[in-house]
Amino acid sequence: MNAILHLDLDTFFVSVERLKNSKLIGKPVLIGGTSDRGVVASCSYEARQFGIHSAMPMKLARSLCPEAIIVRGNSADYTKHSRIVTDILQESVPVLEKSSIDEFYVDLTGMDKFHGTWKLANELRSKITENSGLPISFGLSENKTVSKVATNEAKPNNQMRIEYGHEKAFLAPLSVKKIPMVGDKTYAKLVSLGVRKIHTIQEMPIDLMQRAFGANGATIWRKANGIDQSKVIP
Repeated sequence: MNAILHLDLDTFFVSVERLKNSKLIGKPVLIGGTSDRGVVASCSYEARQFGIHSAMPMKLARSLCPEAIIVRGNSADYTKHSRIVTDILQESVPVLEKSSIDEFYVDLTGMDKFHGTWKLANELRSKITENSGLPISFGLSENKTVSKVATNEAKPNNQMRIEYGHEKAFLAPLSVKKIPMVGDKTYAKLVSLGVRKIHTIQEMPIDLMQRAFGANGATIWRKANGIDQSKVIP
């Protein structure tokens, strides 16, 4: 049985800025271009409560939350802090895939023989928080898709394990928007077909999804059913 861990640094850019300036803690913070033509690269959970999200025009974000603190951001700082976390993981785990500046997959398959995978994942999270000062969430399951969804459900600054055989039941009540690879256009098309929850896709035949979405339809169907054979690639 596989054991795949997905880790994601919570609101990473904001968290790095808060390490540098503690006055930003608990405040609505926007990272990105400071002019009206800029976009939001990242935002704090406090800002999200106003309906702000990343990739939103800064002008709109400012109108939704006039009291938000806007920080231009520094890519060198983010790279440095990402490296700190990457180094901690590389020296602690057998197989690591860094999928973005703030997101990682770890293959812990077989580690149960030496060390419980849940215990190991907990210790890793504690080690990262202690050594980097950054909040991080994780999901642990038998594959990459379910672990990534679990991380997003665990956030902020928390953890979740999906036991073997419970993948479909965990995914079923969630919005189809929670499936990795379902962007705004695909979501809009699914809603237009009356599909809002993952359980609806689980009940559909795979060929129906293929007819509606082509090859991607089959992939979405498999992900909705908690099926993902993709490997953790160092």
